[in-house]
Amino acid sequence: MIEIKLREDYIKLGQALKAAGLADSGSLAKSEILDGMVKVNGQVEIQRGKKLHDGDIVEYRGQKIKIIK
Repeated sequence: MIEIKLREDYIKLGQALKAAGLADSGSLAKSEILDGMVKVNGQVEIQRGKKLHDGDIVEYRGQKIKIIK
């Protein structure tokens, strides 16, 4: 599991994918999110601007990202 430490109160979903090294660009992150390839806390999420907070879990292509404070 990849952990991303928050610098602020939240990180946006697209930024989290890039920060974790799972998306090379914002446009790739956007298209993958819009195509329903990303889950947040077990639910498909199609908003790339979705705010992620401490404890949220993102799933993408068999990888998991945990957001920590």
